[in-house]
Amino acid sequence: MYEARYGWDRRTVGVVALSAVFTAALLLPGIPLIARVLGLPLFGLGGLFMAYVALSRKVAFRVDETGVLLGGSPARYGATTAHVPWADITGFILWRQQAGGASVRYVGVARREGAPVLPGDGPTARAVLPHLVPVPPEVAVSSRALTGWHLDRNRLAGAVAHFAPGTPVHDLS
Repeated sequence: MYEARYGWDRRTVGVVALSAVFTAALLLPGIPLIARVLGLPLFGLGGLFMAYVALSRKVAFRVDETGVLLGGSPARYGATTAHVPWADITGFILWRQQAGGASVRYVGVARREGAPVLPGDGPTARAVLPHLVPVPPEVAVSSRALTGWHLDRNRLAGAVAHFAPGTPVHDLS
């Protein structure tokens, strides 16, 4: 089995630390009230949420004998977590999405045609995704961003080879 959980990575530590610095700065004397009213919820609550995600240790991604668990968005974990059985999986795709000056890595599951709908899939997503991502919409809806957790490519490949020999793992990143 291969399992990755939400936790502390370099980006999460940086966001939480930066949020703490800005929150502390907003509490200094002489800071305008409007800056406090707008900044404290943004930086204070944002930093606390990121710390909560890291401390939650919820499953972000798991490959086991039943298939693949795509951990949900930390804000709506139960509603956005999805399980994809091996019978529906045709491959894995590692890809990258440019986001301004940075990029976000993703792991996606290519699924057979006619596989059950996953959370977040629907006509609106299917219409918008081709204009936003470098992978087919059906892969995008079964992808998870590598934010707040780390993907070990070798362990992923080993688990896939063990549970579904011959299932390809394509690295487009």
